[in-house]
Amino acid sequence: MGSTILALGHYAPERRVTNAEIEVRLGLEAGWIERRTGIRERRFAADGEALSDIAVKAGEMALARAGFDAARIGLLILATSTPDHLLPPSAPLVAHRLGLGGAGAIDMAGACSGFLYALALADGFVRTQARPVLVIAANILSRRINFGERGSAILFADAAGAALIAPSERKGTGVLGVELCSDGSGYDLIRIPAGGSRRPFGPDLAATDVLMEIKDGKVVFAKAVKMMAEASERALERAGLSVADIGHWIPHQANSRMIAATQEKLAISDDKVVSSVALYGNSSAATIPFTMSLTCEERAYKAGDHILMCAAGAGLTGGALVFRL
Repeated sequence: MGSTILALGHYAPERRVTNAEIEVRLGLEAGWIERRTGIRERRFAADGEALSDIAVKAGEMALARAGFDAARIGLLILATSTPDHLLPPSAPLVAHRLGLGGAGAIDMAGACSGFLYALALADGFVRTQARPVLVIAANILSRRINFGERGSAILFADAAGAALIAPSERKGTGVLGVELCSDGSGYDLIRIPAGGSRRPFGPDLAATDVLMEIKDGKVVFAKAVKMMAEASERALERAGLSVADIGHWIPHQANSRMIAATQEKLAISDDKVVSSVALYGNSSAATIPFTMSLTCEERAYKAGDHILMCAAGAGLTGGALVFRL
């Protein structure tokens, strides 16, 4: 038995935040952000809009597109770094609101590579249990931005993407090759300094200590590009495929420079690159399923297509995955 992506869903909040708004706030010249990141605008969640709210909307779209009975789903995996609360996890609430009464539900904190880890787990569950899995990746990073730190303030955004993974009788479908990796030597390169067990919440905690910080953007860039390119090569090797066999390449939408550098290392042609970063920014784990869903009509994904996905982010954690529809 194989697996397939039965349907996709996505959601971006209504509020558009242009570069001009952020450039004025940070005292940057007009055009500075786009020249360095390729991002022109991004979406921020509305006041009162929580992570579970946007995750539910992406999940609803996937279920509606498939015309699928939610009660048949065996598992919901929610890839997020910004849950509604530190405890309890958000996945059971999302499953409840989607009507997934018979499903298990778990949060997965894999930073920017969370969707890849969730998809690898979902594929295994589908193959062994013959039950569908709904994977949702979602983040509200606008509430973790430190506008005193330019490196993170210009990149991050809010969005959600969903993929309904179901059993397939067609042979050779689903995950063909996967390479998951980590590099703990870069553990503190991207972080939220406080709020965990190392530095718990307390009255002496500065407000900025619970916001995101990027220690060294150049090092992050180099390590992430290397990780995504090498993981992609190994995933392709495990799948017994080459770049020439890939119809669609969907990298993590960190910024256009990182995408371009990884594309160059892999020698992937422009027509295979799928991107949404210019208008939606970097929503971490959500970017891959969000981008795939957003472009599904334009790209006309079809049975037999090989899709290469790759990501790297905080931890450092990353990987790549080859999926055959």
